[in-house]
Amino acid sequence: MAYTILTDADLDRTLSYPRAIAQIEQALREHAAGTLSAPPRFYVGMGTGDLVFTVGAGEQAHAAGFRVYTALPGSHDDRDQIVAVFDSQTGKLRGLVIGNQLGAIRTGAIGGTAIKHMARQDARVLGIIGTGRQARTQIEAAAAARPLEQVRVYSRTPATREAFAAEMQQRTGIPVEAVDSPEAAVRGADIVIGATNSRTPVLDAAWIAPGTHVTTIGPKFSAGHEMPLDLAPRCAIVATDSPAQIDAYPEPYFLSAPDRARTIPLSAIVTGQQPGRTSDDDITLFCSVGLAGTEVFVALAALEHSA
Repeated sequence: MAYTILTDADLDRTLSYPRAIAQIEQALREHAAGTLSAPPRFYVGMGTGDLVFTVGAGEQAHAAGFRVYTALPGSHDDRDQIVAVFDSQTGKLRGLVIGNQLGAIRTGAIGGTAIKHMARQDARVLGIIGTGRQARTQIEAAAAARPLEQVRVYSRTPATREAFAAEMQQRTGIPVEAVDSPEAAVRGADIVIGATNSRTPVLDAAWIAPGTHVTTIGPKFSAGHEMPLDLAPRCAIVATDSPAQIDAYPEPYFLSAPDRARTIPLSAIVTGQQPGRTSDDDITLFCSVGLAGTEVFVALAALEHSA
């Protein structure tokens, strides 16, 4: 049986961010149509940590598969992963993607999709807090969704944020400035992204101007959250990629009951069933939690392009 195996080194040549975003949009259209099987992730204990599985299948894409990765203390950016993709009509294995980059690209592409459908059309300035692997992919996906003219980045260690800014400016061709406070990154930005592991808020809601789109990647629990609790009440639109995953978390979700109740699926926005914003003055919030099956769609694009 012939199938393809890709590694992190292969993804730069097989998977562009526009292609990844297009795959996320396809998965979200299936989610809206009810043809995407996307149960919440589940965990298998292994003593020192967990094996974490996400499983999904798209009827229209004729693809099914899973992602498995290790969750150990301190392994947020470097956990090993395997994504397996099967042809759902024949049952044959299409291929494997091994490494830790595809999961980050997938999360970045989900964030880029939210920006494409929720940020103002004239959004040009991105402020991001965090300098890990997820921050890298969020910037690259955002640049695929909007023609960014400036990125401002903050993290706690000056040398780290300076090196990150230089790297991302080289990778994207966009001016990237390392700034010395979260406020300097956020104030005046059209798009704000939190990409941290912080369980205390990394910004003040008062810094978010009308018309801003905000994405939170990091913790979103009542006992620990990177976004302030008073942000969501200011937002005209609150969305997530996977309401089912929110409801399946072992910890209570961070949004209040009214804000959770009005949270809409990103799939409804992508398909035009709900607006991503109602005016250029709206503040919009996207809570990224990881829609199962999207890894399969993104891996499928990489495998097809490598053939």
